[in-house]
Amino acid sequence: MEDIWYWIGDHLALLMFAALTVVMFIGFPVAFVLGGVGLMFGFVGILFEVFQPVQFFNIVPRIWGQAVQNQVLIAVPMFVFMGTVLERSGVADELLRALQVLTRRIPGGLAMSVTIMGTIMAATTGIVGASVIMLTLIALPTMLERGYSKELSVGTIASAGTLGILIPPSIMLVIIGDLMTISVGTLFTAAIMPGVLMSLVYLGYILIYSTLNPRAAPPLAADAGPRNTGEMLRLVFRSFLPPAFLILVVLGSIFGGFATPTEAGGAGCAGALVLAAWNGRLNRAMIREVIESAGLTNALVFFIIFGATLFSYVFRALGGDDLVAELLRTLGIDSGWEILVFVMALVFVMGFFFDWLEICLIVLPIFAPILKAIDFTPHLAENRDFLLWFVILVSVNLQSAFLTPPFGFALFYMKGTVPPSITMGHIYRGIIPFVALQMGALALCVIFPEIVLWMPRHFGFLD
Repeated sequence: MEDIWYWIGDHLALLMFAALTVVMFIGFPVAFVLGGVGLMFGFVGILFEVFQPVQFFNIVPRIWGQAVQNQVLIAVPMFVFMGTVLERSGVADELLRALQVLTRRIPGGLAMSVTIMGTIMAATTGIVGASVIMLTLIALPTMLERGYSKELSVGTIASAGTLGILIPPSIMLVIIGDLMTISVGTLFTAAIMPGVLMSLVYLGYILIYSTLNPRAAPPLAADAGPRNTGEMLRLVFRSFLPPAFLILVVLGSIFGGFATPTEAGGAGCAGALVLAAWNGRLNRAMIREVIESAGLTNALVFFIIFGATLFSYVFRALGGDDLVAELLRTLGIDSGWEILVFVMALVFVMGFFFDWLEICLIVLPIFAPILKAIDFTPHLAENRDFLLWFVILVSVNLQSAFLTPPFGFALFYMKGTVPPSITMGHIYRGIIPFVALQMGALALCVIFPEIVLWMPRHFGFLD
């Protein structure tokens, strides 16, 4: 009995992680689960004399310093507000209409238009939930009306909507940058090529699939759309200018060194309001809806950050870092590449059950210090670039967390928006090839690290 008591005391961090997993499956709110499990195991640690009561006094200053006073996280409410305004501004409707016309002679042109629109909107909003719902409402009725396969339609929309988690200005990268003490501008620069690669992989798959299965993606009539060059130019100008303007305001100001991500977020909010006014959608009722929706989203994000900060603090105080190192040794995973592959597999599997924010706040603080101490040259020209490469690999991997059942949030967003004729079976079958494509893009980023590191090096972010 005494041996069991000592074993429990030595493995409280492992039991804490197991308790977190079990309680989250019950369905309680994530923020309260993270904080509640942290507090509970802090008291259990006192009982086993491995956690001191005085350590509880460090929790509030830690939350205050890492979240409340954090200047970087101020960008999160800005980007959330900007994305919510764009969702209601009508910019996406005009963009999809123009893209349909421009791609009407290409096999799967409408599905490719949705992917391109998802890529452009990802560079303006960075909010996956808003993008998936917006694309579903705008594109799905048109795709079904045109006779597109249900699986191809929902798979295309779900995958395009999740690009906002990777392509700047991604809220995920803002939070990870703060968590890993990496410049958000550097992360934004490093994420551009992997994000574009992901989009190109989707487009290539749609083109091949639609060519081989023309019944699944019927083409648009060749005479559809504007009848002369002047009408075409007006359509392109009105459709592409607004998102281009917003991308220039947000990303151009960051990469040009004119603004920090926080300042660029504020400028993006102003730009989104200008576009809403330009489309005649800006009024008091819209502003009220936007403020309420953005406020609820921000509250959710920051409550999760508070809970995760508390959980991480208690987990490490109970010896969680040492326990993870011991677990890796027990499994015979000791080389850098073995650990990296293990972490990538772990993140992918956790994506079936957890949200990206939970995975980041649990996995990165545990494994990043272990991997950072390992030499990955000559695969990387300089080992100091490892942390940036690793964080982007995790970010690419986390695309799947939004699409994999049973808890893929993009699937839930979509199911709440699609007509009754679209079942969860259609959605699950539709996302399978796109998840496989995501893993292929991740493998390319692992094999060719310059996909991640070339732009930061070229623009001097790694000097």
